[in-house]
Amino acid sequence: MNKSELVDAIASKASITKKDADSVLTAVVDAIMEAVSAGEKVTLVGFGTFEARQRQAREGRNPSTGKPIQIPATTVPVFSAGKLFKEKVAPAQEEAPKAKAKGKK
Repeated sequence: MNKSELVDAIASKASITKKDADSVLTAVVDAIMEAVSAGEKVTLVGFGTFEARQRQAREGRNPSTGKPIQIPATTVPVFSAGKLFKEKVAPAQEEAPKAKAKGKK
């Protein structure tokens, strides 16, 4: 799903115009990016959490030459899916019945 398809889905679910849905979606995404870039954590209960994390400097390898290179420390955006989102994507399956113990007399 791309942005225009998401805008269409939002407009139909919320019974608003596509223009309004696009404005709201753009405002939400901008607000999340601004907050995370300022070092804040954005939590949408049931959906997930957006945050910035520090990645330490490390040594890597140049894939074409195989020579070691230094990869500098950096800050990266991270999204962690919430419980309801995870359950919607991969519904919990019931536990399989336990096998009967062998060797009972």
